[in-house]
Amino acid sequence: MTRVLAVADSDSYLKWAAGLLDQLPADWTRTLAVVRTPITPSEAQIAAAVSGTGYAAGDPPAVASARGLRRLAERTRPDVVLVACTGPVVDVLVSGVFDGMSPRPVFVSGLPGISIPATEKAWLFRGGCDLFVVHSGKEVDEFGRIGKELGATGTVALARLPYLDHATARPAFSAAGDRVVFATQAKVPRRREEREGILLALAALAARRPDLDVVVKLRALETERQTHNERHHYERLWRDLAEAGTVPAGAVRFAAGAMHEHLAAAAGFVTVSSTAALEAIAAQVPLLVLSDFGVSAEMINLVFEDSGCLGTLDELTSADFRRPSPAWCDANYFHAQGASDWVPRLAALVTEARAGRLAPVRPLLDGPAHAAARRRARLRVELPPNVLRAGYRASRRVRRYLKALS
Repeated sequence: MTRVLAVADSDSYLKWAAGLLDQLPADWTRTLAVVRTPITPSEAQIAAAVSGTGYAAGDPPAVASARGLRRLAERTRPDVVLVACTGPVVDVLVSGVFDGMSPRPVFVSGLPGISIPATEKAWLFRGGCDLFVVHSGKEVDEFGRIGKELGATGTVALARLPYLDHATARPAFSAAGDRVVFATQAKVPRRREEREGILLALAALAARRPDLDVVVKLRALETERQTHNERHHYERLWRDLAEAGTVPAGAVRFAAGAMHEHLAAAAGFVTVSSTAALEAIAAQVPLLVLSDFGVSAEMINLVFEDSGCLGTLDELTSADFRRPSPAWCDANYFHAQGASDWVPRLAALVTEARAGRLAPVRPLLDGPAHAAARRRARLRVELPPNVLRAGYRASRRVRRYLKALS
């Protein structure tokens, strides 16, 4: 029997981990937990993240401190530890919290969505892992090349994005549901006026098409944390626009919850850049990936070039949604199930570990140059978030005081 312990630190990584565990053989035992950090998802976010997976019906994953995770690992003695976390947390868990476990488990990590273009940074934090899971042939090639250049000992493996197989197909736009879903992205676009432009286009769509339920699907409420900080939260921006009389207050609806539930009632989907676009494609919901703010690595939408899905805010106001080309789908994330090799690669690594042939963990970030960053990452998983945030505030006050003195 193969035992797997999966650890996540945010809503997006938890969703990915729960879905990835569903792809494992039925006779493998699975334990899913959340490590306590400043971005720990709320109870509602946890429920939304595991919705549609094998973890939706049972008890929610436990939230544990770093020490609690170590005790859990020593009690369950996993053959595999899936470290589904942001980069610095992956590094500190593999090289610190789980260091010295005997027998030494296989460490697996990866990225929970669109990862083009591949970056060195993603590999550097995951350099101590034996298997790096990504989700398209292009990602395998790019991360494989970067791993070799960095001297990483781990290998890159291919998996289907788990949420793509949970989608329920919808008919064409004219016969589908009545909901238009805008999926927010915390990082892009960055500027306030760009985000306001999206909200104004959604309001214009609602005015032009009163038969449509226009919904802004939030990754997190204003009071919740998510994988990346969101400086200009859409709900707050809408409230400001409504108070100024720029938009009717009730023209657009804001909602959280599981994306697949929103897509089940969707007539169209729009985003600037989000893995949810792939969920919409899987559910056969026509979509728009907004190109008004550029198509680039910085905008995290480069992969949608030549997809046929790029469009503008003007096209959004006209409900001009479209479908991707089959050729683009074949090359990007929608490969056949048989092409995925991460499970057999993982099984082979478990065999190596049990035979004692797995080399010791060799992180890429060892050395004094990375010591301070590692200490900060260690604090993120060891201190209660309220204590850590108080420390950050005190540190900022001291820096401002010293700056004033100088």
